[in-house]
Amino acid sequence: MTFSLGEALAQPKNEATAQDATAKVPLKIAAGKNVWMLTYFRQRYPTRIEIDAQGKTVEVPLPDPMLINKLHIALSTDGRHWTALNDNKPVREHHVRDPYVRRGPDGLWRILSTGGGSGTDRAKVGPSCLYITSKDLIHWQVEGPLSLMKDVRSDSGTLARNIWAPEWFYDDKTSEYVLIWSSSFKDAGWKESRLWSCRTRDWKTFTPATVFFAPPYSVIDGTVLEEKGTYYLFHKEEEFGAKTGERRAIRVATSKNLEGPYNLVEGPLNKGQIVPVITEGPTAIKDPVKPGWLLFYDYCMTNRFGASYSPDLIHWTVEEDVSFPSEARHGCVSILTSEEANALVKAYPDKP
Repeated sequence: MTFSLGEALAQPKNEATAQDATAKVPLKIAAGKNVWMLTYFRQRYPTRIEIDAQGKTVEVPLPDPMLINKLHIALSTDGRHWTALNDNKPVREHHVRDPYVRRGPDGLWRILSTGGGSGTDRAKVGPSCLYITSKDLIHWQVEGPLSLMKDVRSDSGTLARNIWAPEWFYDDKTSEYVLIWSSSFKDAGWKESRLWSCRTRDWKTFTPATVFFAPPYSVIDGTVLEEKGTYYLFHKEEEFGAKTGERRAIRVATSKNLEGPYNLVEGPLNKGQIVPVITEGPTAIKDPVKPGWLLFYDYCMTNRFGASYSPDLIHWTVEEDVSFPSEARHGCVSILTSEEANALVKAYPDKP
């Protein structure tokens, strides 16, 4: 390798200590108070992929790899200290990766997952993601695979190779669900990736997929938050290697329209980013304890989770006093009532 990642991989000192801790964080659910739910899967990467000066892909082994592509749940009352349910084990045994779990305006919980779809002819329709529903986060219905890129071909006529980190955003202006994900036509999902989208009203018929966001770099892990008429698109810049330097981290772009065009915000870190490298899987919420917002993400190569605070969704500061379940990856945060939270604690208790 012709470049060093030492500075790029440096993380806040206090946060590293918090993330390495595995002790149970006490959870006190007060009647009538909201509780925040973190849904995630767990992983320690087996390798770190790099690109040398000749453009050759190099895989650097990482210690003690593990992978649990299944749904996990943790709860918090402040958004910073989280208690994993079920001893940080899966709450259900079905495949789930990059779980996006949100409640729709009809009260139904909808989960989208990278992969896990079966029963489709990939050679004809391309990759699929998995669609699951639940009324109570305890009983789940596997609705099946969604081949969202089935009608899309590259200039050379090839199908997309992947559908990564699918999410949905409810457009209350049109009463439609907007699905957003990343896809690439290259031999690896991180190469020349773009964010794509489509719309649906009934989750049975979908509009043709179109490019949602195409910045001047490869992009994955897009998530949208709307605040006072402005849409904030948090996403991962997926560039790295000897030529570009280490650029795998979270950026933000804004627009007055859900489907863009989006304008990049030049963050203060690493020439445009808003949180340290190497990070991915962003999700943003209003701060539970003070005015402002929290942005969550995982340090995917060092097996830790992090959060940053912002008073305005543009300027972000890393939160030091945080604790998350070990090996949590690609989280999504939602609000529950105290009754719903207590029902989850009862349904997914720690085992003696």
